[in-house]
This record gives sequence, C-alpha cells and structure tokens, in this order.
Amino acid sequence: MTIINKRSRINSISRASQLFVCLLILLLSAPITAHAGSASASYPFSQGSARLSIFLGGGTAFNQDYTIIGLGGGYFVADGVEVGLDVETWTGNTPHIEQVSPQVRYVFDVEGLVKPYAGAFYRRTHIESYRDTDSVGARAGAFFLVGKNAYFGAGLVLDNHLNCDRTVYTHCTETYPELLVAFVF
Repeated sequence: MTIINKRSRINSISRASQLFVCLLILLLSAPITAHAGSASASYPFSQGSARLSIFLGGGTAFNQDYTIIGLGGGYFVADGVEVGLDVETWTGNTPHIEQVSPQVRYVFDVEGLVKPYAGAFYRRTHIESYRDTDSVGARAGAFFLVGKNAYFGAGLVLDNHLNCDRTVYTHCTETYPELLVAFVF
C-alpha cells in the first residue's frame, strides 16, 4: 500500500496532506535501526515483488481545491525494475479530473538503507468538458527502507504536457515533489 502526497500538476499541495504524510513517515521511521544490518534490505525491490498503492492527497486546479484519490499497482519484472499502472480521480470540485498513468521505475541497488530511483511515465488526463490531454515525464528521488517490506520515498517529478492546452495548464512543463510511504508484498 502506498499513501502518496503529490503536487497538483496544475498548482499546489494541500497542507493537511503534507502533515498526514509527515506523521506517517515519523511513525514508520522508528524501526529503521532494527533493520540496518539486515541482509534482506533490498527485498522490497526484488524480482517478483508486487506493490499495491492507495493515493491520498490534495491539489489545486482551475483555482479550486481538490481531493486526490487513487489506486495503483506495480510488479518487479527484474530486481529493481518495476512496471506499474496508477489511476486517480480529483474530487470535490468541478470540472472532475481523472488520470491514468502507466510507468516504469528503476531502483538502484546500492549499499545501505537509502535506494535512489529513476523512472519514466505516460499520463492520460480526462478533464470533464475539455479535450483529453497527454503528458510524458520522468521522476527521480530516493527510497528509505523502513523494514523488509516497507519504505518511504521523496523525489521530484518533471511532467511535460504534450499538445499543451493553455486553457488547462499554466505551464507546459512542470516540476513538483512527490512523497510516499509504501508497503510491498
């Protein structure tokens, strides 16, 4: 399960979502020292591992606040190589927004509890009463192992809107932070 707080592709992060994610990180970071010498520290990113994600966040679009709720999944097809699909909905205001995003991510197997990652994605966005839009992007950051099956991460995302519609997006290329807590099975 992943709880994610992300910046709106159109504007800003909700304060309540930031506090919620920070609290989860603090609660889960306590057991880190117990796993520091573990030989299975890279287990969450091993071939055959699967990820189920639940997203919860906030964002602003069209000068209105939204609640972002999503579901995602991923599968490690090789050690450190994850392919996945995320779906999210922006609720609480109009127009209603939905996004689907296939992606690939590589987690570098380096010594220690910090594992850098890099990835790429395609995103299809449906905005009620607007033409669907597409974007491609890249992400990079680091995962911090909390245990054998859990980690949290922090990184940056670069999102490039294809055929950018200026009635929807202020900028055709955007950069925003991503924070997450994940449990792998």
